[in-house]
Amino acid sequence: MLALARHLPRLAARIPWVPLGQWPTPVHEITVEHGPVWVKEEGVSNPRYGGNKVRTLEVWFGHARARGAKRIWSIGAYGSNHAIATVLHAPAAGLEAGAIVFPQPPSEWARENCAALIASGCPIVRLRSVIEVPFASMIVARRARDEIVMPPGGATTIGAFGALSAAFELAEQIEAGDAPPPRRIVLAVGSTCTTAGLLAGFALAHAAGVWRWPAPILHGVRVTPWPVTSRLRIAEYARQTLARAEQLGGPRVGISLAELRARLFVDGRELGPGYGRTTPQGVAAIAALAAATPRGPRLDGVYSAKAAAALLRLHRAGHGPLMFWASKSTQVLPTPSADAIRTGPHAMQRWLSSA
Repeated sequence: MLALARHLPRLAARIPWVPLGQWPTPVHEITVEHGPVWVKEEGVSNPRYGGNKVRTLEVWFGHARARGAKRIWSIGAYGSNHAIATVLHAPAAGLEAGAIVFPQPPSEWARENCAALIASGCPIVRLRSVIEVPFASMIVARRARDEIVMPPGGATTIGAFGALSAAFELAEQIEAGDAPPPRRIVLAVGSTCTTAGLLAGFALAHAAGVWRWPAPILHGVRVTPWPVTSRLRIAEYARQTLARAEQLGGPRVGISLAELRARLFVDGRELGPGYGRTTPQGVAAIAALAAATPRGPRLDGVYSAKAAAALLRLHRAGHGPLMFWASKSTQVLPTPSADAIRTGPHAMQRWLSSA
């Protein structure tokens, strides 16, 4: 939120937030297959656990504290980045945290997050299926007035303000010469919070005179299926975020829903067998980026590796300048003890030990 506050202080002053991240996250050039791409390294946003969810949680935690909440609940799959980020960072905001989770295909990255979630000792509501999410969230939300339940990924206009501010941050870095104005920004699109926030952010930054270049195409790479990642749904989410910014004192942005849609491309070619399932292209992308830059970014097969696979495909086709929004936390979470894992729900213990 710091970049937004520098350029639109009146708006930023009306958005409660809790500082969690180390901003700005760096932008650097890497050479992949004999050509340059630029990386926005969101993974280092916090030394304990980084990634794009830190931006989302800064605003959600501010909202929860402004509402007088004592506990905030996340919703996601067993290995949700959003869930583990919520649990690890909530104490810094003076909040307790809980997680409502449902099964997903096992992978090394999902197991890492799930084990850390159990070991944290937070309350866990385990669901049998994602279908039960609306009912469970209503029950949890109603049982205590001092508890708040976020939707999956924190995807409301509240959460979108974190990524909206990131567009202003990137404008400052381009102005400083850290990277050229990108033609396309490639990122994983799951809950859609980051994608919609950036889509709104570039429109708002342009209206404020901060983004002085042609608007980039946001190339969202599907990691969850339609209709969650519907192009129209994401554009409408961005439009609602801009309307909320105007209500809070930001400038009016004269952009239509059709224009927002034109700045967004939703790429379904890397989804593979479905959410949480790795693909050969994703595995190859992990190896390619590791060879290009041993320092990172860290990729996971569930989300960011699929986006990286699309990045490489676009790079080979000559699109550019390309920027990769590296959303996975750089930090590898420690492996909990067997005793810590035994405190979790039995179904999650069985899932962790599955092949």
